[in-house]
Amino acid sequence: MNIIQRTLRAVLFLILAFFGLIMALIFMASTALAIGVLYIVARLQGRPFGVKAYWAERRRPPMPQHPGARPRHDGTSRHQDVTDIEMREIH
Repeated sequence: MNIIQRTLRAVLFLILAFFGLIMALIFMASTALAIGVLYIVARLQGRPFGVKAYWAERRRPPMPQHPGARPRHDGTSRHQDVTDIEMREIH
């Protein structure tokens, strides 16, 4: 009886490991496909494809929507995030 339980557990473990391997391969293939599509789109648009180019593009301020538009400067920055708050205790 003990041999049957061990064999059954080993078979179930191997089945789960096999399905995990298949899921990992599917994930890797879909990631490679997504990176390939991003590479092709970047090449078609004439942009370099890479981490440095991506971060350089993300750090640039946004372009105006139409040629005559100017960015607003009303004293506040759109890129300034709130990172801290002030709390006061009322006695």
